[in-house]
Amino acid sequence: MQTLQEKASQWSGVDTADAFAIDDTSLFQKLGLQTFINLSTNFYTRVYDDEEEEWFRSIFSNSKKEEAIQNQYEFFVQRMGGPPLYSQRKGHPALIARHRPFPVTHQAAERWLYHMEKALESTPDIDADSRVKMMNFFRHTAFFLVAGDELKTQKQQIPCKHGASKPAES
Repeated sequence: MQTLQEKASQWSGVDTADAFAIDDTSLFQKLGLQTFINLSTNFYTRVYDDEEEEWFRSIFSNSKKEEAIQNQYEFFVQRMGGPPLYSQRKGHPALIARHRPFPVTHQAAERWLYHMEKALESTPDIDADSRVKMMNFFRHTAFFLVAGDELKTQKQQIPCKHGASKPAES
């Protein structure tokens, strides 16, 4: 039986080493808090304005845009070497459990990644190397969540490396 990480690598085309290259440096220290806020704002502006794929926009219809932005940038900051903002406010990220109410399909993952890639490209403070590392992480994580979606019927609990917090460097 394949692990969720193996499925994520297979489906995303991103091997685990590339997916977790974000752990080799503190992207938070390199990019700063405002860059993550800008990235998440760019992303959710695209999502909430998505006129091409109503089905995708509807996934977020019960969420407040401002709260979605805050949740995302706090998770990114925490996961990419900054302070544990997300965990301090909401507890462990538990990505699979927190995404359980949503249809996390291959199609939804690809649409999410489309918007994230465009958001990364339109956030000028993110250099090319950081963009590649982040996109590899996002791609792998999106398909990790797709693989985790299979657990809805299995009612299993799988530990999640994606929720781990890298300590902030001093």
